[in-house]
Amino acid sequence: MSSNYQMRHANRERHELPFDWPKEPFHIVLVEPMIPPNTGNIARLCAATGTILHLVGPLGFDISDKQLRRAGLDYWENVNIKNHTNFEEYISKFPTAEKYFFTTSAKKDHANISYQPGSHLIFGNEAKGLSDELIDRYSTKCYNIPIKLNAVRSLNLSNAASIALYTALRRV
Repeated sequence: MSSNYQMRHANRERHELPFDWPKEPFHIVLVEPMIPPNTGNIARLCAATGTILHLVGPLGFDISDKQLRRAGLDYWENVNIKNHTNFEEYISKFPTAEKYFFTTSAKKDHANISYQPGSHLIFGNEAKGLSDELIDRYSTKCYNIPIKLNAVRSLNLSNAASIALYTALRRV
């Protein structure tokens, strides 16, 4: 890393946030993620915001995957990661947590959620999203991020997680 880069970033002003960090962190829950760089980017997002990251298996990659670590290499020690074998194990550990499920099939806009600190933001994998079984079971807690479905099938997982998390941070 060049000394110019280090000096520029060491001396830069910190911007005042338009919101206060919640006293209780949010949680991002990835159900069966498949693409290492997406998970790595979300891990970086979690490090930057103090958010807890849950990885619900089975995972489509090894947690030590080089691509996964490359996306968040400087940040791994700052990420609080919880691993769960499957969704039922995750639910059994957090039965009373406020949960919001993100899916393109939902009719309710995520911007209308009354987020509470400590809420869990739950996302499906890159290929299939959340299972029909989860969407049916938690239908009253399913939300979308509006997109032009005639243009794209869905947002990139790490983009969707970023949009949802920053919306939540601004709303508590």
